[in-house]
This record gives sequence, C-alpha cells and structure tokens, in this order.
Amino acid sequence: MLRTPRFPVWICCTNSSFSVLSSLNRSLLSDWRMEHLFHLFYYNGQSSQRTTARLTVDTHSHHWEASCRRSDGDPETRFPSLEMTIRTKWDGAAIDWSGTVPFY
Repeated sequence: MLRTPRFPVWICCTNSSFSVLSSLNRSLLSDWRMEHLFHLFYYNGQSSQRTTARLTVDTHSHHWEASCRRSDGDPETRFPSLEMTIRTKWDGAAIDWSGTVPFY
C-alpha cells in the first residue's frame, strides 16, 4: 500500500527536520467535502515530543487572517512552521493544537 495508502499520510520537512502528518479519515483522500473539519496527527520523532500531537484543522474558519492583517510582521514568525506547512495544502485553514504546545 505504498503507492495507494489506506489512510492519508504526508511526510513534511519543516525547519530542516522531517516529520509525519497523518489522518484516520480515509475519505480525506478521495472526497473534498471531508476537508471542512478534520483531525491530523503529527509526529516529529524528536526527544522533546512525548506523544503524538492531535491537530484539528478547520478550512472554513478564517479567524487567523483577521489577526494577521491587524498585527505587523512576517506571518512565519507569528505562526508555527507546521501551521504554515499545512496551509500550503489547505489555504487559510485554522489549526487548533488541542492543548498541545505548538512546535515552532
């Protein structure tokens, strides 16, 4: 199942470190309507990460853009690199770290 995975899996390289984003929602691969509100699991393999982080991604909530317009500076310094990476696939997505401290 390497060419056609049963579950969505993405290998990311952020800040010169490889990590894995995955989802348990199989429909995320084939149905664009499932991309409204979903969970992603993030694991970077670093010793500082004790458990897999569960992220909630909401592609229809754009509250982060309003705060971006009000404050000065580069968005890459205000948002974690992983959030900016996720937004390359889901533009304007709001990411909730579900109580986990964001990885910068």
